[in-house]
Amino acid sequence: MKLTPKQKKFADEYIKTGNAMQSAITAGYSKEYAKARSSKMSENVGIKSYIEKRMEQIASPNILTAEQILERLTGIVIGEITETVVVATPIGVEKTEKTADFKTQISAMRDIMKRYPNNDKLIEQQIRKLSAEADIAEANAREVTDNGTANEIRVIGFDRRAEEDERS
Repeated sequence: MKLTPKQKKFADEYIKTGNAMQSAITAGYSKEYAKARSSKMSENVGIKSYIEKRMEQIASPNILTAEQILERLTGIVIGEITETVVVATPIGVEKTEKTADFKTQISAMRDIMKRYPNNDKLIEQQIRKLSAEADIAEANAREVTDNGTANEIRVIGFDRRAEEDERS
């Protein structure tokens, strides 16, 4: 199947960005069309075939394969891959290894799930829930002072309100 110039431009942009909607807009499709049809365009047999052929042409030992990317993302999620961070100490600074924070892990999980078009909706919901919990934990961490009293007060205040609600 021969591609139209717009479809070819869409495919080339999609290879660069991985973003179907933005690729469709860049290729010349209207925003409305891109919003409604861009995901279907990337599933089009002709476009898919073109993308696969182009990916083979640009393959290089310096470019990660899909399998390598998935393995690395999985390593981030399960904590096998760590990053070196510099931490201030009373006597100077020291380097330490740490696993990815929740937001980074969730982002990696989302990236993994994108590669499986028939992914389970339950898993998607669980990832959304984890993301919300990570946002809450991050907000709580910002509230904590050096001695931790701000968080303790907030939690105690919350408990009192819950008790008052139960009494009502």
